[in-house]
Amino acid sequence: MKYLIVIEKSSTGYSAYSPDLPGCVSTGATLDETEANMREAIEFHLDGLKEEGMEIPPPVTRASYVEVAA
Repeated sequence: MKYLIVIEKSSTGYSAYSPDLPGCVSTGATLDETEANMREAIEFHLDGLKEEGMEIPPPVTRASYVEVAA
């Protein structure tokens, strides 16, 4: 499965979350580290849902850029 993650700059590095997985967040010092940490966080989150017998939410969020005059 492919889940969208949003990565934002923070005062100490980066933070990330997935809109399709509420509560699933991670951080990192670099973009690459943040992405890798988020991948692990998603895997851990999904494993927890499975263990609890809960449904795995499908990835449905999409992202797009729009261009505007500044």
